[in-house]
Amino acid sequence: MKGSLTNLNDSFSHFIGTENYYSHLIRTCVFTDGVKAMADQYQAYWLIDVVVSYQMTKRIKCIPFQIWRINSTEGKAVIEMRQDIDQPVLVRQQIPFTDFPEGSLQLYCIDDSECKVILLPSEY
Repeated sequence: MKGSLTNLNDSFSHFIGTENYYSHLIRTCVFTDGVKAMADQYQAYWLIDVVVSYQMTKRIKCIPFQIWRINSTEGKAVIEMRQDIDQPVLVRQQIPFTDFPEGSLQLYCIDDSECKVILLPSEY
């Protein structure tokens, strides 16, 4: 991947909190207005599915704060998850073909009282 990617979160920085939570088909996860806007704009509900799918594994679902990042360039992408910025990568998934826009986007997945919540950093 190229060195400096466009920060795609900048397009969604006006989302500072959420009024709605949207249920995923897997009822143990919800996502916010900002994540829904991102998924609508980029046709990227599949990205939410990737984050949710890893919540089904014991090793990942027990982590209360997760940082997910997608780096996309030249029609390919890499999705990574860490516990924190300075922590090692715990999940790395190659996406061999994508129409996701070139750049980098970050999501958080956090524990709430009854479920996992996927949100944008500006909504945290």
